[in-house]
Amino acid sequence: MPEYDFTGQVAFVTGAAHGQGESHAIDYAKHGADVVCLDIGENKETIPYDLGTADELEATAEKVREHGSEALTVEADVSKEAEVQAAVEEAIDHFGHVDILANNAGIESIAEATELDEAMWDELVDTNLKGVWLCAKHVGQHFIERGDGGKIVNTTSVSGMTGLPIGNAHYVATKWGVRGLTKTLALELAEYDVNVNAVAPTGVDTPMLSGMIEAYGEEVLDEGGAALGGPYNIFEPGEMVDAQDITEAYMWLSSDAARYVTGITLPVDAGFTAK
Repeated sequence: MPEYDFTGQVAFVTGAAHGQGESHAIDYAKHGADVVCLDIGENKETIPYDLGTADELEATAEKVREHGSEALTVEADVSKEAEVQAAVEEAIDHFGHVDILANNAGIESIAEATELDEAMWDELVDTNLKGVWLCAKHVGQHFIERGDGGKIVNTTSVSGMTGLPIGNAHYVATKWGVRGLTKTLALELAEYDVNVNAVAPTGVDTPMLSGMIEAYGEEVLDEGGAALGGPYNIFEPGEMVDAQDITEAYMWLSSDAARYVTGITLPVDAGFTAK
C-alpha cells in the first residue's frame, strides 16, 4: 500500500458514520490527518434503510482517535445549506482550517422513472447532487479565502457513467451530475490551486448496499448487472468490492502524488465500465 503523509492537515468527511465514509475517515487518520466526521444522524422518509446514526458517527471518531488524530463529530444534513455552512464554520473554528473535502455522503432508493413520486426524486437529488455542491461551495470558499490550495474528492458511481435500468433514474441522474459538477469545479478552482476529482465505485460492500438488498431483494442487483452486460465485478462475479478499495483512490487523489490530476472521474469498478 502507498504511504501518504497528511500530517498537519484536516480532512472533512461527509457520510462518515459507516460504509465508505467511515473507511475514508479512518485512513486519513492513519496517514496523520485530523478528521471532521459528518453524518446526518437520522433517517429520511423515502429511503428504505437506516442512515448513519449518532452512535455510529462517534464510533468512527473513536477509530480516528485510536490512530493519534483528533476527531470532531458533526451531525448535519448535507442537503440543507444552513447546516452545511454551520458545519464548515464549526470545523474551521475547531481546527483553524480544512485541507481536504471527502464529499462522500449519498443515498439511494428504487422506483421506475414513470412511477417515481416527487418526494423520492427531491430527497435523493437534494442529498446526492445538491449536497455535493453545498459542501464544495462552503469548503471551496474557505480554500479561496485561505489561499493555500486544497483537495476535493467527490463520490459518483459507475451509474454516473452509464444508464441503470433497475428503477434508478433519479440516482443515475445525480451521479452523472456529480461528474459534471466535478469538471466545472476543477476549472473554476484551478487558479486557487484546488484539485477537484471524483471516484466512481462499482457495487461496494456497505450498509447502504446491504440495506438496498434487504429492502428490494438480491434480484435488483442481479437484474441490473445482467441488463448492462454482466456482473458488476468482472474479477469475482457476484462479489462486491471492499470500501477500502475506494478509500485507496481517495487517499491518492487527496495527496501530493496527484497534484497534477484534476477534473477526472476515476473508476474503481472491478472492470465494470470496460465492458
